[in-house]
Amino acid sequence: MEEEEANNLSSAEEATEETPVTFKSLGIVDVLCEACEQLKWKAPTLIQKESIPVALDGKDVIGLAETGSGKTGSFALPILQSLLDTPQRLFALVLTPTRELAFQISEQFEALGAGIGVKTAVVVGGIDMMTQALMLAKKPHVIIATPGRLVDHLENTKGFNLRNLKYLVMDEADRILNMDFEQEVDKILKVIPRERNTYLYSATMTKKVQKLQRASLRNPVKVEVSSKYQTVEKLQQFYIFLPVKYKDVYLVYILNELAGNSFIIFCSTCANTQRVALMLRNLGMTAVPLHGQMSQTKRLGALNKFKSKNRSILIATDVASRGLDIPHVDVVINLDIPTHSKDYIHRVGRTARAGRSGKSITFVSQYDVELYQRIEHLINKKLPLYKTEEEEVMMLMERVSEAQRHAKMEMNDTTDGKKKKRHRDEGDTEESRGVRKKMKMKKKGR
Repeated sequence: MEEEEANNLSSAEEATEETPVTFKSLGIVDVLCEACEQLKWKAPTLIQKESIPVALDGKDVIGLAETGSGKTGSFALPILQSLLDTPQRLFALVLTPTRELAFQISEQFEALGAGIGVKTAVVVGGIDMMTQALMLAKKPHVIIATPGRLVDHLENTKGFNLRNLKYLVMDEADRILNMDFEQEVDKILKVIPRERNTYLYSATMTKKVQKLQRASLRNPVKVEVSSKYQTVEKLQQFYIFLPVKYKDVYLVYILNELAGNSFIIFCSTCANTQRVALMLRNLGMTAVPLHGQMSQTKRLGALNKFKSKNRSILIATDVASRGLDIPHVDVVINLDIPTHSKDYIHRVGRTARAGRSGKSITFVSQYDVELYQRIEHLINKKLPLYKTEEEEVMMLMERVSEAQRHAKMEMNDTTDGKKKKRHRDEGDTEESRGVRKKMKMKKKGR
């Protein structure tokens, strides 16, 4: 009899051990569990398993996790659950470094909170202040903002304040501080209540982030999913060593070789991003640029075209290297090698997400050897050479040169067009400049 009881007990223990972790078992209420199901979130990610129970317990959280780890869910779910318990307007503020990330977080809050009627407002640069002021006047539950534009509203929008705020989230905190938002963050911390919950999420723990932690968190619980810099196992990483003048030809060769995949091509400047996009379009490829000098509408438009698979090639600056959730990227190409080695991790992290495989190819010219060696040292890996047939590459030279020429002409036309428009806006035409000159001469003659 005792033996039978012992067997039953051990089998019960085994069953308990095998019980999978669900959002419900973490303490999330049914209405939000249903929202997770609708978003096809089958089970909590590692960062969600670790941080959600701590957050539901009312503690401040420092979450250190790599990009694509499900960070948004780990702070959005506890905030929405708390909002259900104590409904209030202007309840939570999420600070993010980029506009695109702000819109993405807003989409997730609205999707998760659809069943409970959550209202969000995105407050970022590049959009009319007045339109945003009207949104803020409606007192949304959650504000997702870039620090600079939020400070503008706190200082200039009548009737807007965050005196009753209950939650502050700083997402990609290391990057917020790297982009020199320190002053703005200090201003925000001064005008929000000290009695609040704070969640600090960051890919890396820099000295600036530690300083921010001391300034804004009370007895936080540190949740660390990945402490060392690493790239995903299912990511195949390669490099190509090539003369800088043949970069474009090799790029076109690889795009032809791997046709049928979706690509993100990273460039170091806005101008090069635009130029490469024009060149590829001249060769009949469906490419869209994404960089900081584009208007917000165009940036979101480019991103949506790529996400909806209307375009298979996205050419971007590091504005797209972190945070953006684009689920179907097959290949990442570093046309320009990143200056900061850590950016390499974030760039190649755009592919091989959620258990899928992916490929990354980094172009290394004669000027990039030192930067490339730093990357290998950081990821503690020697990358294999991507095999190319030089003769086949050079056969494309003529077509690529022609496309480069057309792209350069288009870039010049755009620049000239902008100059003319600026002169028109200022009322500065050839004729008016001539009239002013004559007037000056007459005055001198007197």
